[in-house]
Amino acid sequence: MVGGLSIAVALVATAIGPPALAADLEAGRRKAEPCAACHGRDGNATIPGTPSLAGQPVYFTHWQLIKYRDGRRKDPVMAPFAAILSDADMADLSAYYAAQRPKRRPAVTDPARVAAGRPLADLHHCTSCHRPGLVGQEQAARLAGQDFDYLLRLLRAFKARTASDLDGTMTVATQPLTDDEIDAEGAGLAGAGRRPQRVYCALAARGSLSRTRRRASCRAMMRRRCRVVKV
Repeated sequence: MVGGLSIAVALVATAIGPPALAADLEAGRRKAEPCAACHGRDGNATIPGTPSLAGQPVYFTHWQLIKYRDGRRKDPVMAPFAAILSDADMADLSAYYAAQRPKRRPAVTDPARVAAGRPLADLHHCTSCHRPGLVGQEQAARLAGQDFDYLLRLLRAFKARTASDLDGTMTVATQPLTDDEIDAEGAGLAGAGRRPQRVYCALAARGSLSRTRRRASCRAMMRRRCRVVKV
């Protein structure tokens, strides 16, 4: 299956070919101003459920805009914006966002879910198309550090066959996933690249318990009495 996905990526990338128009980054910056309200001035969104565009591969962003413009991907907010974009506008916007440095979204997921979700990215071949670091390539999106709510919504839509899928790869890849696996995988993708975290009880951390008993204590205590601390 890994080989098949890799071949599919190569075939689609070949079919897409290089952008027909030379992109203008400065023009892209100006054209991105209306997008800043939702996606952030530099493409790093802060609104839950809204994807960040900074660091996304040029092909990916360009294709999403095309799909919004021709109606293959539907969204009441994006559709009116995309409808008035020319091919040159899309090329400029895609190049501008690709050149921006992506910032990780605030961690809102349970570290245990993040840890459980990371192996699923390998098991279900996410890293075959989106690369081992989940940073994306060609028409495959950057997933590392993306908004959790957005990832969860999109994974569920692919599973339900209601999301626009360029070549059908994502629809096929999500079919074996259970609801719990989708939740865990979304957490793993959103948390990709973050420093490992350990959950432990703030009360037990004062030194009254050994490390082994401290870990066990935290798992047994109510979550509201625990906090997340970086290793």
